[in-house]
Amino acid sequence: MLIDSHCHLDYFTETERPAVLARAAAAGVGEMVTIGTSLAQSQQAVAMAAAAANVWACVGVHPHNAGGEGGVPAAETIAALTVHPKVIGIGESGLDYFYDKAPRDVQAANFAAHIRAAQLTDLPLAIHARDADEDIASMLEAAYAERPFSFLLHCFSSGRGLAERALAIGGYVSFSGILTFPKSDDLRAIARDVPADRVLVETDSPYLAPVPLRGKRNEPANTVHTARVLAGVLGLSEPALADLTSQNFRRLFTKAA
Repeated sequence: MLIDSHCHLDYFTETERPAVLARAAAAGVGEMVTIGTSLAQSQQAVAMAAAAANVWACVGVHPHNAGGEGGVPAAETIAALTVHPKVIGIGESGLDYFYDKAPRDVQAANFAAHIRAAQLTDLPLAIHARDADEDIASMLEAAYAERPFSFLLHCFSSGRGLAERALAIGGYVSFSGILTFPKSDDLRAIARDVPADRVLVETDSPYLAPVPLRGKRNEPANTVHTARVLAGVLGLSEPALADLTSQNFRRLFTKAA
């Protein structure tokens, strides 16, 4: 069984979601995590997870939304959303200097609040990193030195330096459909060097449909395509890769064990 460790089920309508879940199950994707991007949307994610046995949720504020909904949330406010049994992590949060939809100092304050929430709850933090490798790594290292916490670099497409610095403090790395793109040789080389016990797979659907589905709306069933490529990169059979990434998922997201 595969687990899609990061998707956005709220982008599918209430009418569409049953078929999306059915196609995932038919493809061998037995579980998935739907991700929060704002406080209000995080509550929707919790409701979707509560309504489906094989769906989990993370709660948090995406860097694009940092500073909205009344400003940067307190860590305690984020942590309070995790009391539901289907909430297994914090996020996604992080830094995005490519789109810069929120001021960078506000993004940093938002990210720091999420790190603190992860420390308060002992739940892993799903991290969005785009064109901000140095600041992401520095914030993680400083916070980890104060109080260790678990985290996942989701939809990894950053440089080797961020991967190595994150792995050095116990981080996990998740690969999306980007791994399957023809020009992703450097990313596949990084994936090859990630310790086997720290790697996960995801779709980030409805974005980033993998080869051979480029240009189409992505969905959790398509985890299989990324898993197939990752299996080849790591020299594993597809069933072995599914077992490995599922074990890693349970080790990281202990509340889903």
